[in-house]
Amino acid sequence: MVREQYTTTTEGTPIERPENQCVYKIGIYGWRKRCLYLFVLLLLIILVVNLALTIWILRVMWFSPIGMGHLHVTNDGLRLEGESEFLLPLYAKEIRSRVDSSLLLQSTQNVTVNARNSEGEVTGRLKVGPKMVEIQSQQFQINSKDGKPLFTVDEKEVVVGTDKLRVTGPEGALFEHSVETPLVRADPFEDLRLESPTRSLSVDAPRGVHIKAHAGKIEALSQMDIIFQSSDGMLVLDTETICLPKLVQGTWGPSSGSEGLYEICVCPDGKLYLSVAGVDTTCQEHSHVCL
Repeated sequence: MVREQYTTTTEGTPIERPENQCVYKIGIYGWRKRCLYLFVLLLLIILVVNLALTIWILRVMWFSPIGMGHLHVTNDGLRLEGESEFLLPLYAKEIRSRVDSSLLLQSTQNVTVNARNSEGEVTGRLKVGPKMVEIQSQQFQINSKDGKPLFTVDEKEVVVGTDKLRVTGPEGALFEHSVETPLVRADPFEDLRLESPTRSLSVDAPRGVHIKAHAGKIEALSQMDIIFQSSDGMLVLDTETICLPKLVQGTWGPSSGSEGLYEICVCPDGKLYLSVAGVDTTCQEHSHVCL
């Protein structure tokens, strides 16, 4: 504490000034001052280094007011130019390319696209692997550019919505169950074959079955029986010539003047056989064929 003294004097009286008995120095001196200056200098160096690193990072990462490098922030979302590599899963509502370029998704292992509901459960999955493309969903559908369904698959059926389904494989198409279609046709100048190697082949239609060969022949081959059956109508063979080359022939009878003519006989069970033609019928003479 500094104490002040006031002295009253008259004119002409000399004033005696008191001597300073104690002097107080205010400030930091000695080694403390040097440490303080060293600390301030160290802070300045750290500040300059941080500022330089910040400028270097901004320069390297291409930070700009519209984004970072090839990643731009727009009103519609994020726009990424060039190729990008994602090390972790990418979550997005919509991914699309520019109008003048295609969208390429590439991976060394597989590319998986999942659709999830509000609870986080996977409702649809598309997995493209090195050996197989796998789709997991309740329904798979391919549409044309006009929105018309071209191919639809679900647990119950497979629907082909095009006007024509063409199978170009050399072995054709293999169906384990029934096929429903209004028309089965081969390419021009190609053969059409319907075959069942180990089972039976059935062709059914509610209003009729039409088999046509405009420039060839029709063959029906079977290991066992071929049955043509009509419940309410009749079987009509409308042609100029009917050839049955392997019909069983009866023994040659004493009839004369047959000139190689035969008559067709029918057994009670429907079996056909040939008998040498005579003046009268000779079927009774060769009826032992029916036994």
